Amino acid sequence: MSLLAVDMGSTNCKAIAFSEDGCVLSQKTSSYATESSHSSSTEIAPETFWQALVAVTRGVAAEVNGDPVEVLAISSHGETFVPVDSRHRVIRPAILNVDNRAVKEANWLASEIGKKRIFDITGLTVHSMYPLAKILWLRKNEPDAFNSSAQFLALPAYLLTKMGLPAYVDYSLASRFLAFDICKLNWSVDLLSLCELNAEQFPTTVPAGTIAGELEARVAADLGLPPSTLVVVGGHDQPCAALGSGVLEPGRVSASLGTYECLVAASEAPALSDASLAANLNTYRHVVPGRFVTLAYFPSGIMIDWFLHLIGFLGERNRTTSVEDLCVALEARAPAGPTGLCITPHLLGTCNPDFNPAATGVISGIRPSTNHSDLYKGILEGIACEFASMAELLEQASGEFKGVYISGGGARSRLGLTLRSALAVRELHLMRCPEAVCLGTAILAGTAAGKYNSLAQAVEQMVQVTETILPNGAMADSYKAQVDQYRLLYSSLAPLRRAQATCI
Repeated sequence: MSLLAVDMGSTNCKAIAFSEDGCVLSQKTSSYATESSHSSSTEIAPETFWQALVAVTRGVAAEVNGDPVEVLAISSHGETFVPVDSRHRVIRPAILNVDNRAVKEANWLASEIGKKRIFDITGLTVHSMYPLAKILWLRKNEPDAFNSSAQFLALPAYLLTKMGLPAYVDYSLASRFLAFDICKLNWSVDLLSLCELNAEQFPTTVPAGTIAGELEARVAADLGLPPSTLVVVGGHDQPCAALGSGVLEPGRVSASLGTYECLVAASEAPALSDASLAANLNTYRHVVPGRFVTLAYFPSGIMIDWFLHLIGFLGERNRTTSVEDLCVALEARAPAGPTGLCITPHLLGTCNPDFNPAATGVISGIRPSTNHSDLYKGILEGIACEFASMAELLEQASGEFKGVYISGGGARSRLGLTLRSALAVRELHLMRCPEAVCLGTAILAGTAAGKYNSLAQAVEQMVQVTETILPNGAMADSYKAQVDQYRLLYSSLAPLRRAQATCI
């Protein structure tokens, strides 16, 4: 029998069937497009998510006939939510996490309730990405939709209702609403009363790994799964990735290298210090019982994609070279030492510590001789500088750690990994399974189904390291001047970013 894990991303849905020892048996992905009526609005029809889920589960199930799926668990990106009526019928399109329409409402929350008070309750710093701000926006700007909505469901909760199961959300995803008390484990009475909302308007919260029920025959047939397949509540993608990297206890940190690069530490208590608030760190419930996670992250892979589009590679038709082979070739032609370029990867704004959506990418140090390979390596150097900064912030908030457990597509660049390790002075442990979100979700599923006695036993059986990269001291020494220049550039951009913000 196999364990089926589904990761609902903001642009695609991925399903992977795992054996009980953590080997991938089958993997399918289905992409979907969002809709934007203006620059700050990003929505999607909830049925699109459901159809993507159906496509990937059917595709995987067809390939694992010899190991039929016994249990399914769904995890998801955070913040996206679906307004539904009392019968769980969709009222309007889902509002995505990247939607930025609720800036005024977020500012109101910060001024009327206070950033510190909200942080102490939720572990989050106020931002327009969170559902609470967008729900307030709906009440003001779409009163009919707001008044018709009985609940505002996290994406997995909505998908559970499509399966005829309760609208459950785990504590980690509930934490992403900016309305969940991470210490009391309930929807915050204080925050909701100040916003004139109530807990009944939100999904039912349960621990990650809770069994939601079994699939009825009709729904199972739609999904291509056996009747009575167990369905388990997953969690937020980053804590699931941490679990899939073996991050159960303090002292071990994971990093998922993708469009964003996210470092995650586990702790026994939330990191609710003034320093954590000043650095805009997120600290909230883990999918591991009794544990919290603290996140530090920044945009990274988006900068590589931008560069590949810039040189025309990603737009080529009928290309015979893979992205990985092109990057290897660029790295081979790059200078052996520091490029002297300072390139900030902030195409989507900065994250920690200043969370500035007005920030843009900056390239400093270009000369007439600068070529494609220089720029490519300069981007990797900038990402490594950011990685080192995030590691420092995370250590200050959550305690010392030596190594980082790596997963995600960004791990394909050997030079990028070597630079990260050297500049952060950390060991990098490469995971056997690069799809840590799905692996962590499968661990939740298998443990709930009784395949393992505990999450720790599941991790021991399913999570493996294939290689460790040790920090290169000579490389670190050669980059000291460039790292100093990068940090000087970052800090000196503050006045420019304030000026840019007034133009948005």
